Amino acid sequence: MAKIQAGQAVARALKAEGVDTVFMLTGGHVLAIIDGCVQEGIRVVDVRHEQAAAHAADAYARLTGRLGVAIVTAGPGVTDALTGVANAWYANTPMLLIGGRHLTGEDLRGGLQEMDHPRLFHSITRWAATAFDAGRLPEYVATAARHAFAGRGGPVFLDIPWDVQTTMVEETAIAWPQGYRPGRPSGADPAAIDEVAQLLAGADRPVVFAGTGYRWSRHGDPSGALDAFAGALGAPVFLNSLARGSLRFDHPLLGNRARSAAFRDADVVVALGVDWDFRTGYGSKIGLETKVVHVDAEATKVGWNRGADVGIAADPGVVAAQLAEAAGKFGTPMASSWLETIQAAEKAKRAAAEEAAASDASPVHPERFAREVADFFGDESIVCADGGDIVSTTAKWLHTSRPGGLLDPGPFGCLGVGAPFATAAKVVEPDRRVGIVYGDGSFGFNGMEYDTLIRHQLPVVGVVGNDGAWNNIKVIHRMLYPDRMVGADLGIRPYHAMVDGLGGYGEFVDDPAEVRPALERAEASGVPALVNVHIAEQLRMSSAYGI
Repeated sequence: MAKIQAGQAVARALKAEGVDTVFMLTGGHVLAIIDGCVQEGIRVVDVRHEQAAAHAADAYARLTGRLGVAIVTAGPGVTDALTGVANAWYANTPMLLIGGRHLTGEDLRGGLQEMDHPRLFHSITRWAATAFDAGRLPEYVATAARHAFAGRGGPVFLDIPWDVQTTMVEETAIAWPQGYRPGRPSGADPAAIDEVAQLLAGADRPVVFAGTGYRWSRHGDPSGALDAFAGALGAPVFLNSLARGSLRFDHPLLGNRARSAAFRDADVVVALGVDWDFRTGYGSKIGLETKVVHVDAEATKVGWNRGADVGIAADPGVVAAQLAEAAGKFGTPMASSWLETIQAAEKAKRAAAEEAAASDASPVHPERFAREVADFFGDESIVCADGGDIVSTTAKWLHTSRPGGLLDPGPFGCLGVGAPFATAAKVVEPDRRVGIVYGDGSFGFNGMEYDTLIRHQLPVVGVVGNDGAWNNIKVIHRMLYPDRMVGADLGIRPYHAMVDGLGGYGEFVDDPAEVRPALERAEASGVPALVNVHIAEQLRMSSAYGI
């Protein structure tokens, strides 16, 4: 009978789950699994830091809807990846971190990189375990995937001792799981749909709001479901976080800048997969008399921070489709006056931003930077956002028209995702333009991953909004401790020269008229590129800190 190494059994189980690429940093404790991936035809993308491997697996899952996988060695390899897993946890990303582990015979003896890894992950994963039985490794992978896709989804962790990975196992003795997780998303019962329909039938100023949980809908066409529901209702729609791109950026019902005004005056808000967290004012921006319909696959999200008048634990994409089918029960689309009011508010806010973006000043005004960058990337690119103020400014201009079109850290606010996200994006969609928008502070976290992009010949176009400071924090620091400013300034550093030195393309710009041409030259270079743009410091206060 044929025998295979247990590491190959892990790879075969990943392949059965639909995984075609893994992200890793090599190490002795995981070589058997990596070799198994090679034998099974799974692409192996090696990075320069384990945190980047976890971020790349996060982005892979966001773009494909499949399980993202990162493989890291024991001890410091696992601990280096913790931040990437934490970021995936707050973004509800179904990803699996596989860690190496010390030899079982060396347990409690101080073996190389000996550590009880699963204990580190209990607060930031849906499941964490150690696999000690070589014959059951595919079962462990299946269990990990089942947990990763439960509810909204989330990261999981599995470590496998080196001697377990290298065990030779009879193929026929291995249990190869099938049908190990549900394939049909759940909707709401008819009575709940009728209740929402009746509420909408009496509404004059409804708003539809979709968030991260909507992105993780298992409905076959969640974007189509949202379009059909919003169109039947005729109400303004706002998208938050990973839900951005569920409607095209130029959809006639989609708002971008007037969400607070819409929330304040709405009489009904239909929240689909929304987190009432700091990004949404914990739900406090919604009028006190406003009726809230809250739908989420994760029951614990419903009513969190903001009570729900109608709370439904179900897949939000499926519920949107059900509501579209029930459109006759809430009548024809709403009167245009409400929509026109919100669109007028949108227009006024856009006009103010356009006025700022018309600046020809040098250093470049942040709004000018954002408009130039958005116009260059257009609506077909994947843009990876990595920073603070510069990202929040640029995101309002970007033409996001598909789920995953804008990859940002999510509510954890993790810096360093840019190049790792772009690595995964270019691997998943090699023929699509992929970009990175950096703050200069965030570039310092994983800027060395440009070496990964260059080695793997993944041409992306990065652009840094470089104000020479940790501006998001500097504004607060200046307000609280003006006489003791420390650690807030970075200087205008030549990040482009680093990329150029690694074998990519780099260029520095301080003239607003040269931003777009520089981006075009960067793309024309055909190699991973970075345009370093000197921008003016923003003086506004970030709302993220509640002060």
